[in-house]
Amino acid sequence: MHLNDEERAMLAGAMGPARQWAMDHQMQVGRMFDAADMVPVSQAHMMADPESLGDAGVSFVEAFAGLPEPERRVRVPMITDPRGVDLSCYDPLGQTEAMADLERRFIAACQALGIMMTDTCINYQTIMPPVFGDHVAYGDTGVVIYSNSVCGARSNFEGGPSALAAGLTGRTPRYGLHLDRHRRATRRFLVETPPVELTDWGVLGAVIGRKAGSYWAVPVIEGIDTAPTSDQIKHFGAAMASYGSTPLFHIVGVTPEAPDLKAVGGDGLAAERIGADDLAALRADFGGEGDKVDVVVFAAPQLSLVEMRQLAAICAGRRRHADTDVIVCTAPSVYADAERMGFNATLQAFGATVLQGTCFYQQYAREIGEANGWTRLLSNSAKIVNILGGYGYKPALASMAACVASAEKGEIV
Repeated sequence: MHLNDEERAMLAGAMGPARQWAMDHQMQVGRMFDAADMVPVSQAHMMADPESLGDAGVSFVEAFAGLPEPERRVRVPMITDPRGVDLSCYDPLGQTEAMADLERRFIAACQALGIMMTDTCINYQTIMPPVFGDHVAYGDTGVVIYSNSVCGARSNFEGGPSALAAGLTGRTPRYGLHLDRHRRATRRFLVETPPVELTDWGVLGAVIGRKAGSYWAVPVIEGIDTAPTSDQIKHFGAAMASYGSTPLFHIVGVTPEAPDLKAVGGDGLAAERIGADDLAALRADFGGEGDKVDVVVFAAPQLSLVEMRQLAAICAGRRRHADTDVIVCTAPSVYADAERMGFNATLQAFGATVLQGTCFYQQYAREIGEANGWTRLLSNSAKIVNILGGYGYKPALASMAACVASAEKGEIV
């Protein structure tokens, strides 16, 4: 890999051990992917919930936090993915003091490094969306696919250490989606049944992700005649990334790199049709009308302010069943606005627990399920039902309105 003078100085340790580690880590990643050089990034976003980090990971970051001030500070704006514990509300969920202490330690270490604790997976809706052509170093799969596809920015999936390294150096290896040639379409899909509400978009994204099935696959989609809302395309991309590890898609006439098929190289690809049967087959994996519901979860991705308003409007004047819990996860910035606008109060009157800065599957989902006796879980997120089967749950999928109705009745309607 070619390094400039500043990068060589970091690698040699002239700017301290934190940047030396970071550059060495990035050199190893870059060599693995045949990167020719490094590319400057404007911002970094790190996935690092304490459940994944454990004590060893937290101690690793704490070691950097103990360095002198100039050496330990990140060089570009750096933000965080959802946390593992909402420290204002961990006890009612069955999380332990040890889990909370690990969270507190990690937060303190990040703050010492100059990392902003935004605790969100919807930073493209809430913090500072990247712009077209912007090179960034993002972690969360839903963040990466939205930023690449909808914003036209450039990022690979950066693991926690790689995102931290990017924050410390202000650059990342130039491979994958930082290169034009990897942004060209490799699969072409024709949608015959356009999605309507959020869950429909998630299901369509899941079907395409499952068919694509590769990090290096780039789907281009036809048949979407009306531009989706930010929340609709958010659920679409998050599900596609969850089912297929896909970091980029194009929608003809909608996303910025695909004004037409030819612009992304899709005109030479055979079209694969996605019809009602394909969508129904995916939904059939997550059914169970009449089944008792232990917990209804609205998360993954965190809810935007618009979703909080929509959910509150559906819940207004109603009350959940005594045997069915309801969890709503949103970003801290959205939580503050929802509090001011009365949405939180409406959701709490329904009987929901509104969490800020967490996402359900990142907050010790198995442990809190066991603590509360939750097995049958219902959500409107295609992403979360895909994930939680591995955490001991029996997940089911329904629209936002059907989820609320099921929570009210205590069984899937």
